Amino acid sequence: MENNLLSLTFDDIACALKHPRPVLRDLPGHRRAAVALLLAAAESGYQILFIERATHPGDPWSGNIAFPGGKVEPDDRDPRHAAERETMEELAIDLSQASYLGRLSDFDGAHLPVMLSCFVYGVPQPLGFEANDEVKDAFWVPVAELVAAERHGMHQFTFSGDMFESPCIRLPDPDKPVLWGLTYRMVMSFLQRTQMSTEITE
Repeated sequence: MENNLLSLTFDDIACALKHPRPVLRDLPGHRRAAVALLLAAAESGYQILFIERATHPGDPWSGNIAFPGGKVEPDDRDPRHAAERETMEELAIDLSQASYLGRLSDFDGAHLPVMLSCFVYGVPQPLGFEANDEVKDAFWVPVAELVAAERHGMHQFTFSGDMFESPCIRLPDPDKPVLWGLTYRMVMSFLQRTQMSTEITE
């Protein structure tokens, strides 16, 4: 697995995201949102950029680990433009300077009526950032850590007064929240589509 992580090129990843063709969805009554999965090539292997959302009352994803992004606004050209705009607003990262690699299939929320599009970008090395007040922190995580079996488990959470259990990834920094929910689903989809993780490594 380690060799695969090091040998894949951006062209390989773009091809993997194109075939099979991503499934794009539009469900009535679902609001649209878009995020950016930013992949950096490092000597030790690829890394992915995550944000820790700031705590805001009324935000259902308050404090969660996520990708930069947000709601698709009426004046956005399309969901991809929304992902790029939000990444600039949240982190001052200009994705027009990155390599666009493709997109994942759309995801619908398990507990909220949202349809989420995820667009993938590559950069030659991890970038710096300037977080705005919507972001508590941003950080890069090696893909090798995301596929390590010991980091995978289950997470209990409460929604509308009911207790649920969801698969999660425990991040290398023990002070960070676990990675779960829609972002977990997108991470796993990306790793499986690119064959960075055909199975979780032992």
